[in-house]
Amino acid sequence: MKCRHCQTDLSLKFLDLGYAPPSNDYLSADDLNKPEVTYPLRVLTCTNCWLVQTEDYAAHDDLFREDYAYFSSTSKGWLAHAERYCLQMTQRLGLNEKSFVVELASNDGYLLKNFVANRVPCLGVEPTRSTAEAAKARGIPVVEDFFGAKLGRKLAQEGPKADLILGNNVYAHVPDINDFTQGVAELLADEGVVTFEFPHLGQLVKHSQFDTVYHEHFSYLALHPVISIFKAAGLRVFDVEELPTHGGSLRVFGCLSSASHLATENVARVMSQEIEAGLLKEDTYRGFQDRAEQVKNGLLRFLLDAKAEGKTVVGYGAAAKGNTLLNFCGVGPDLLPFISDAAPSKIGKFMPGSHIPIKAPAALTAAQPDYVLILPWNIADEVMSQNKDLAQNGSTFVIAVPELKFI
Repeated sequence: MKCRHCQTDLSLKFLDLGYAPPSNDYLSADDLNKPEVTYPLRVLTCTNCWLVQTEDYAAHDDLFREDYAYFSSTSKGWLAHAERYCLQMTQRLGLNEKSFVVELASNDGYLLKNFVANRVPCLGVEPTRSTAEAAKARGIPVVEDFFGAKLGRKLAQEGPKADLILGNNVYAHVPDINDFTQGVAELLADEGVVTFEFPHLGQLVKHSQFDTVYHEHFSYLALHPVISIFKAAGLRVFDVEELPTHGGSLRVFGCLSSASHLATENVARVMSQEIEAGLLKEDTYRGFQDRAEQVKNGLLRFLLDAKAEGKTVVGYGAAAKGNTLLNFCGVGPDLLPFISDAAPSKIGKFMPGSHIPIKAPAALTAAQPDYVLILPWNIADEVMSQNKDLAQNGSTFVIAVPELKFI
């Protein structure tokens, strides 16, 4: 395999999680009697541009289908994050009723609804029908398609060009990252700004966040390769912010190479941090598999000991990262009888691979378990705040990444 960005031969292995189904392929009861497709889940590192990427097995239209079950509006914390972003960008860029905002992978309209409320013209680009329909119901115009250079060019020709293009947790999801970025360059206004948010590879490495690896994530990004990808498309990064979301993310600000936006000191600072963290050294990537194995062993010991002691353990949060963790560890309903989740699109279904049933949050109260394993550890505080009654009745919350911890 060659690097998706620079076409260098890939030989440096980063992580091998075996075989797994797509992490958002939740199953119905009928599906349990049918064959289930799994793909190898392996990650390689390019030693030229340092883009970390999955091996090519699953096609993007196999992963993001009409019945895609992830709806961004489920998390109150994520809604608040989106609202803060819209306010910040409206003030920073002076957005108004004459501006034009485009969100790539706009999901169910969780973010663009804020621009609609403030009468800032906007457009969502979203390939999955289930979420696109939810956005349209909110009065948000949506193009149902995968974004790339062809669509970016088409939208630019139809006009207007975008004063702001944004993509929150989509940049890692695109198989052809060069074509996707070229589409941004085609659609961006002369002085327009693009912002991408994505989980930072530096945090993944530092905190053993291997459960953020799944087929829908084709790339695991740091600032260095993003600068290279932008440059190849005629864009440049002029600012970057470090965010606490998803266990530690970056928000990069870009513009056309010819635009007048001045680079901030944040760019050089984060680049220096990445060098110090070893993200441009092969040894950093060679030792990561052992750390993932340690997390796996810690979780299995906990679940097996709890079962031997007659303690009950249930899960909370049918998140993609939870599917990666459970399938890598080989955990099934015998060790984790059910998982609660607040998303109506998931309730009544089963986790892919592990076939653990997904139930409504009320099932937690009825079960009164000894332990609640929070799979989306990045929103652990939110989960505990919403389930204070469980703690008051003796339940203990647990996370498994970066190591087993009782909270």
